[in-house]
Amino acid sequence: MKLNEIRDNEGARKSRMRVGRGIGSGKGKTGGRGVKGQKSRTGVAIKGYEGGQMPIHMRLPKRGFNNLFRLDFVAVNVGRIQAAVDAGKIAKGAKVDAAALVAAGVIRRAKDGVRLLGSGELNTKLDFEVAGASAGAKAAVEKAGGSVTVIEPKAKAAE
Repeated sequence: MKLNEIRDNEGARKSRMRVGRGIGSGKGKTGGRGVKGQKSRTGVAIKGYEGGQMPIHMRLPKRGFNNLFRLDFVAVNVGRIQAAVDAGKIAKGAKVDAAALVAAGVIRRAKDGVRLLGSGELNTKLDFEVAGASAGAKAAVEKAGGSVTVIEPKAKAAE
């Protein structure tokens, strides 16, 4: 075998069908498009077109599965708060709420409230006032000698 003898197996590469090249080709005249009508012409994109009737994707309401009243919480891990305490942005033994976290630069905005999560270590006594806390976060805060107070977030008005 030589380099100039290397080639694909027989039938491995199939040449494309050239439509509209005479009736003897088997795909001549109408080129496999049938006869007349919009779909037999070039440049046609009919996706969702219903002959002028309002298409179903425009007739149906667009609310979908989004709950209008769902609250959007900011998730903060206890490890991130410990890093802020170590950096001197949050005082030891202080009351930590959404406003304190924004002031410390831990979160950008409070949205509908802060939810405390238990990833990381917390070894400073802090008193938290948050909209929600996971079981692991509560255990980590209480282990460090602090407390977690869950406040009721204000309900969202329909937009």
